[in-house]
Amino acid sequence: MRIWNVDPKLLCRQHILGEHLECHLFVGAINKGTSIKGYIKNGLVEVQNIKKRHDELANEMNNRGYNHKSPLQDYVSWEAGMVDIEQNIDILKNKCAKCKERIDGDLNINEIM
Repeated sequence: MRIWNVDPKLLCRQHILGEHLECHLFVGAINKGTSIKGYIKNGLVEVQNIKKRHDELANEMNNRGYNHKSPLQDYVSWEAGMVDIEQNIDILKNKCAKCKERIDGDLNINEIM
């Protein structure tokens, strides 16, 4: 699981839907008391920003005409995290041709970041 935290406009359909699902999975784990410390330690999630991130993803999904109908559950966590967005952009560009096309395409990444 990973929260990319890059501008949702840069994500292909697979990655935007996947990250949206992972927001729900992280909140579910937190609410069940399952430890996500490894994800936090490895910079894969900013727990304090999951709700904000979910809403950003849902907004972009709606802008693309996707049918978002899954509000995020409430959650409480005293842990925080830090995600390296620039590193994640590099990973996405190397991992996914569709994301690379969106990142390198018409979108000006300097304006987004």
